[in-house]
Amino acid sequence: MLLYIHGFNSSPKSNKGLVTARFIQQYYPKLNFQQPQLPNEPREVMALLIEIVEQAKAAGEPIYYIGSSLGGYFASYLAENFGGRAVLINPAVKPFELFDEFIGTQYNPYTNETYQVSAKHKQDVAQFDTAAILNPDRFYVLLQTGDEVLDYKQAVQKYHCCKMTIEPGGDHSFIGYEDQLVSICEYLFS
Repeated sequence: MLLYIHGFNSSPKSNKGLVTARFIQQYYPKLNFQQPQLPNEPREVMALLIEIVEQAKAAGEPIYYIGSSLGGYFASYLAENFGGRAVLINPAVKPFELFDEFIGTQYNPYTNETYQVSAKHKQDVAQFDTAAILNPDRFYVLLQTGDEVLDYKQAVQKYHCCKMTIEPGGDHSFIGYEDQLVSICEYLFS
């Protein structure tokens, strides 16, 4: 089972989500591909993701993750605690440190939903921190130095022992992501 985990204020309908779904459908049509729209509450997000992972484990399926931004943060927690391989795209390392600037009303352009972010969200997200990577063989991290949202150097420091690709320039969306899908799947499924 491949679980695609989108980032904050994003969706499976984002460009990365759509490109990933098309690629998997074309080249891995028999793969159990899960790409849920995540709830706005961090505890609900993790409950949903754990439920999906536990169902796959119960069915005896190998587990793989692609996580983008905040989704990379959640994918790290899942891979460390439930096993499986994860590819992280410009992952958030300490998103709880950034939450203060998002407290208040938020709008998700993909779902056309307005919702509230509270200080409790910050505390809830912090509970899923993986302070140290204990299983570096489970991670492949793709970073672009031009990420305008997150400091890529935090990810370099945290995932220094993992397989990593660092591209100069780019941005938070990871420009050229679709060109990485072959190497992403080779890593995940090899």
